Amino acid sequence: MADGRARACLSLVRNLFLAFILYISIYGTIHLAQDPSARQKARQQVALLTDADAVKQTKSGNVKVKLSGASRTVTINPYANVFNRPSSAVVPRDDFFGPRPHVDTEADIQMLVEECRGTYDGVEKMRDVFGCLKFLSGSEDKYYLLPEQVDRASEQDPRRAEYLNADGHGNTLKHYVSVKDSRAPSKTTPGTCAGPIIPYHVYWAGPATWRLEAFVKSYFYTQNLPCSRLWLWADTDRAPDAVDKLLKHDALFARFLPLVERGDIRVLPWKFPTRMPLPKEFDNTDGVGYYKTKGKPNVKGEVAIADGLVEDAQGQQWITLTPKQMTFFPQAISDTVRFIILHQHGGVYLDMDALMLRDLRPLLIPKKHDFAERWGAHNNPGDYNTAIMSLSANTSLSSYLLRGGVRMGLNFHPRVIGRMIWKEGRDLEFPMLETAAFDPIWTEFNWDRQGRCTVPCIRDYGAVFKGKPNALKDEWESYDDPQLTRLDLNASSSHKEGILSQVSHALNSAKFPRSVAPNSAASPDHITITPMPGPMDSFSSTKQEVTALKKAGIVKEYRLQEDKYPPNNRTLENFFRGAWTYHIHNQWLKEPEPSSWLDVMQSAHDGFFAGKRVNPYGEKWSGPDVLAYNEWSDMV
Repeated sequence: MADGRARACLSLVRNLFLAFILYISIYGTIHLAQDPSARQKARQQVALLTDADAVKQTKSGNVKVKLSGASRTVTINPYANVFNRPSSAVVPRDDFFGPRPHVDTEADIQMLVEECRGTYDGVEKMRDVFGCLKFLSGSEDKYYLLPEQVDRASEQDPRRAEYLNADGHGNTLKHYVSVKDSRAPSKTTPGTCAGPIIPYHVYWAGPATWRLEAFVKSYFYTQNLPCSRLWLWADTDRAPDAVDKLLKHDALFARFLPLVERGDIRVLPWKFPTRMPLPKEFDNTDGVGYYKTKGKPNVKGEVAIADGLVEDAQGQQWITLTPKQMTFFPQAISDTVRFIILHQHGGVYLDMDALMLRDLRPLLIPKKHDFAERWGAHNNPGDYNTAIMSLSANTSLSSYLLRGGVRMGLNFHPRVIGRMIWKEGRDLEFPMLETAAFDPIWTEFNWDRQGRCTVPCIRDYGAVFKGKPNALKDEWESYDDPQLTRLDLNASSSHKEGILSQVSHALNSAKFPRSVAPNSAASPDHITITPMPGPMDSFSSTKQEVTALKKAGIVKEYRLQEDKYPPNNRTLENFFRGAWTYHIHNQWLKEPEPSSWLDVMQSAHDGFFAGKRVNPYGEKWSGPDVLAYNEWSDMV
């Protein structure tokens, strides 16, 4: 009986100790996010919190160990794990796009449509995704153009800009700063843009997850940061404190707070509006016509002028909605949000499960930059997909699309909206880019592809998460370019840091135009992050922890033959080159396996934010520290 009480007491003490450690971890994460000066102190105090008694060896030779950041015991193969696995079997050419396009470079959107679609009636090229990607990646000199000086976006009057704060000064400047006087980003500022700053909109509900992290990092990895701002709309209809939670209580989103402070990210409340303004100069009744006799003024002096439309005392027309109309399923909310946001603010909207691969600016600064994409390989001119969509604010087209969705019972499904604008003869105002531009495997997934498969040849949306050898069949069947230089995975320096050193040496030996030198004092060390709960359990690790694991013999010299997920020859250079985005298509509960295509992307992001690798335009990260991706507990 006494032994039982003693064991119970020891168990209680242990549980209280673990609870204390968890509390300190959560408190510390929030404190670090709110007080940047505390970060360096935290790094000095980091220690391995592994309980030596909790280390157990399995019959297969693996080790089970409880790591400080992980919420459960993880199993480690000492010879092949996330702490010693090389990130690649080849030397990646990270700067494969070359110098970033000039800030005023415009894409010929109509040419992009016709080259990848064919004729309007025949759509002869629509299913040839390989051919479209080849054009997109190899013919920038044809579809990118730099307008005459007087016609450039940077030469226009910021006071008449389409976007709020397009000049970074509340649209009060008479001229944008010149290219010569523009400034690159620094640790404390996003830089200055020689032209209009464009908003990128994304909608999110709930706590931050890996999907949000990957989206945000892909944005900072590819976009022209002085000339872009990320507007993250948090759903406050379903969670009134959504913004506060993200900014003050979300451990994963805390890694982006320095970029909120720097001005790159705005976290905004999304609450469904009961009214939306419409431009006065257009017929906002969709051709139905206004009432012959206006209604009587209400207490605000507003009169009904058509079904769902009112006009105030100043002559401003508004779409009005009732609470009954604003009852949605979650997907319907997402479908609707993008049309309202773009009508009110303009810019580009992207779904959170789209990963950016390339600078979107050339698509967004032409005077006419309205576009969406095609729904798979459906050949009807009205089969739109609006996962990536650009609209000018408060225009005839944005008003028409908004009013049309309201007219159809707040149904903003892209194919419903698309059929409406096609039947009513307005689809030519809203160019439809083919799937190669934003969703390059959709046509393959639907078995509608003609011509060669893409590079890589991916046939289902789950494939990019797979990292085991031979998990993907014939992924290189269409690859025609020279092989990349292979690394020596059996060298004594073949652990993770050693391979990264080899890659960095190879990359730094090249001359990268327009590169921005990183702050040499910046530390790439991780900061402990509270693990995400649920099936996607993950944790972060510090260099000190990895060193302690090695000294304890839990992590040993890497052995290729022991690895279930050996490094391979995948690089971002060959990941649908030419496409502007890759669309994951939900799959919210999946996680990327080591050495998978998405893991290759993660490694590129991590190396970039650590200052050890460049982005596709040969630029180095010069901003604040950004934590690396967490490790997945079930794939250590």
